[in-house]
Amino acid sequence: MKNILIVGAGFSGAILARELAERANCSTLVLDVRDHIAGNCHTYRDPISNVMIHKYGPHIFHTKNQRVWEYINRFTTFGPYTHRVKAITAQGVFSLPVNLLTINQFFNKILNPNEAYNLLQKLGDKSIHEPRNFEEQALKFVGPELYQTFFYGYTKKQWGCEPSELPASLLKRLPIRFNYDDNYFFDPHQGIPVDGYSAIIEKILAHPKITVQLNTKFTHDMPANYDHVFYSGTIDGFFDYRLGRIGYRTVTFERIDTKGDFQGSAQINYTNLNVPFTRIHEHKHFTPWEAHEKTVAFREFSKETEPDDIPYYPKNLQVDQTLYQRYCELAKTQPKITFVGRLGTYRYLDMDTTIAEALTVADEFIQRHKT
Repeated sequence: MKNILIVGAGFSGAILARELAERANCSTLVLDVRDHIAGNCHTYRDPISNVMIHKYGPHIFHTKNQRVWEYINRFTTFGPYTHRVKAITAQGVFSLPVNLLTINQFFNKILNPNEAYNLLQKLGDKSIHEPRNFEEQALKFVGPELYQTFFYGYTKKQWGCEPSELPASLLKRLPIRFNYDDNYFFDPHQGIPVDGYSAIIEKILAHPKITVQLNTKFTHDMPANYDHVFYSGTIDGFFDYRLGRIGYRTVTFERIDTKGDFQGSAQINYTNLNVPFTRIHEHKHFTPWEAHEKTVAFREFSKETEPDDIPYYPKNLQVDQTLYQRYCELAKTQPKITFVGRLGTYRYLDMDTTIAEALTVADEFIQRHKT
């Protein structure tokens, strides 16, 4: 039996703890510096409205990975939900991601899919062969008008820099559709857990060989007492930022309480630079099977991550990637430590990818330590 320490009680840490306890008879201690489980996926019932609140912003579960879908359904029931996003722009309200309705409304036309595709081909910047950054990728895809309306201002607010400084790969998360499908995600499985995400993590951690300690900070003397440590915090934080801090964006929220329906949608993006927030999410719309007289919405503001902030999104500028690689070299000097999850591997990971990678890490660890 291995004695395992897991730092972080989000999806990565909880799944590793469960898999190692259940399949390898490991005794695991799960630590988290916060006063709750589930990390940034933490949900709770609002005492005023009874709405299920996503404390750190919206989390919509979606996946095409069948192993992940079957695994997560062991611990929850999903309610039916399809994520549909609207954008408020200087030209009006539009549907996102950019689709055939968006294109027709924006250009005041009645185009079929082929005509819309040909229009964007004409509008796209043909001088850009291999996009070097986000801005070039957008200009190549949709041309200057759609780029300025839907992407430039929102992206600059979200990331705190010019889109020309961001990697081109970031835009691949924003598809262009030449039909009227306004489902934000392509994946065949999508939904919201009826009891919230924290209830999922609680069930995953409910095993006699798993102990959970909240409000507990990892210290460097701890690994000496364990056979192995899985660390899901920031990799630069593990090394006490000795090489410098890797760039992250964080978000803050401004709460809105009212009766009835505040905006008629779960999420509305605000693309204009003169609006200081990036989006408003109204949480009762994430559970359309529930009825609530009161409602709760949040304006979301993006900013640079300071030492006391919770990191959300890897900024991934070239300087950040260079610094991350230097920390990876340091990590090789820590054979008892495995860095996992979004923060540990400095990548933007959806929940399903986080779950899939945690299962894979568990598979590999169990296989390696078979006797």
